[in-house]
Amino acid sequence: MTAYKSGDPTTINRLYGRSKGKPLRAAQQDLVEQLLPQIAVPAEGEVTAERLFGQPCTLHFEIGFGGGEHMVHMAARNPQIHLIGAEPFVNGIAMLLGKIRAAGVTNLSLHPRDVREVFDVLPDACLSKVFLNYPDPWPKARHHRRRFVTPDYLLPLARCMAPGAELRVATDIPDYVRQTLEEVPPTGFELVRQGGPGEAWEDWLSTRYEQKALREGREPHYLTFRRL
Repeated sequence: MTAYKSGDPTTINRLYGRSKGKPLRAAQQDLVEQLLPQIAVPAEGEVTAERLFGQPCTLHFEIGFGGGEHMVHMAARNPQIHLIGAEPFVNGIAMLLGKIRAAGVTNLSLHPRDVREVFDVLPDACLSKVFLNYPDPWPKARHHRRRFVTPDYLLPLARCMAPGAELRVATDIPDYVRQTLEEVPPTGFELVRQGGPGEAWEDWLSTRYEQKALREGREPHYLTFRRL
């Protein structure tokens, strides 16, 4: 896993290599440089709850947290747990760090690169809940293998999830629902709930991606799986 080095003269955008939208403002770059090293997932060694939080606790994981509103909401709602988030786009990281500072939550750790690097350092059966909210749909058929809901991602994820752990998937793309229902169960999960518009989880916080989907006439789908 690539470590974040505080004081590295490399610019933030070059350090992470991926961005969406406008380049970071100076204040956002300062926030990433100052706050991210404090809460980054350790780059080496096994990543346990005790190492992240200083004591045994329940671990949740959000894959591709976007702007971070859902992750901060869950952290504030559940101070007894510790959330890990992975997001490869520096713009989303900067947005999340701003929300963390504003909300004052401390039970989060971040990894600013590919989620598979986190799977490499997590112990077996350590996660009790995982969120996959509005993942990149990769709409072209030839790109469907790049979606998260493929064995290359799902099998390492399944290894890290405890028996009975919950996997939540939210998407507005019908074909992503199809592939999720086809690909997730064979990797060690069972479907326990499939909801449509107005049938989100009780503790759900609608994200900016969901609001955009609703404005554009796309319907949300909420899938819940249990690790076998």
